[in-house]
Amino acid sequence: MRFRDWATRVMLIFFMFAALVLALFVGGSRQTQSNNITSIPETTAWSQYPQAQLQTVITTENKEPNLPKSPVNTNTIPKLSKVNTIYATTAAFSKYRPNFAKADVHPSNYGERSTRDVNGVPLNNQAVIVIHETSNSASSAINFFQTPHDDENVQASYHALVTLDGTVVYLVPPDKRAFGAGNSVFEGVNGLETVQTNQTLPPSVNNFAYHVSLETPSDAWGKNDIQGHSGYTDAQYNSLAWLIAQSQVPDDRMTTHRAVDRSGQRADPKSFDFEKFFNVLHSYRQLRPINTANK
Repeated sequence: MRFRDWATRVMLIFFMFAALVLALFVGGSRQTQSNNITSIPETTAWSQYPQAQLQTVITTENKEPNLPKSPVNTNTIPKLSKVNTIYATTAAFSKYRPNFAKADVHPSNYGERSTRDVNGVPLNNQAVIVIHETSNSASSAINFFQTPHDDENVQASYHALVTLDGTVVYLVPPDKRAFGAGNSVFEGVNGLETVQTNQTLPPSVNNFAYHVSLETPSDAWGKNDIQGHSGYTDAQYNSLAWLIAQSQVPDDRMTTHRAVDRSGQRADPKSFDFEKFFNVLHSYRQLRPINTANK
């Protein structure tokens, strides 16, 4: 009897110990899972840009946006307080809904965004938005982008295109590099910015640019030598502003193909009204302060 009592006690102790080990393992697993969730970075660098939104996933609810921090270079700004800002969309933005379309671009006409230049130097350029025009119909531009091109000097694409009726056509995903402006330089508050990622091609802004184009009005199709034309439709200005309002790119990092071009061959977008565009853009998004001070 004594042996049985002793064996029973040993078995009870063993089961209690096993239960304790199991409880500790489960608790540790949950803690690890929790830590993994909280350690995920807020956003990627390219979430500065508007993401493709299809009509089937858009709701009409004016929800609080979950946006990344403004990409403005704060290293040159005196740190007077721990306050950051983001762009938040407005009620006017929520009321406007353009038509959408998506067209696949041939892989030869776009590439990956590089993290280093041709010399191996790490890249950290802030995003810019470059506005173009098609010079012909939207369909002709899309057909060109869908055609394979082996010649690197011919390869071209945009991230998005806005047709005459205001339809937003999504082309190259924003995290990819569209070939929208070869031999180009952006001149901003930080000086001249350009990146060379290919030894055989001149440096350009493509690696840190989001390229969006307006369809040229029909009266100017194929007329590359003219200085201006009848201009863009109200629907195009509204849809362009709606698209860009979803980004965290500040006003002073929005430019044109004409401004960044260094080849001397690009003059687009012709007849673009920046005042009209910014009036619409500012009605669709506003800067909102965020207090990041430690409590």
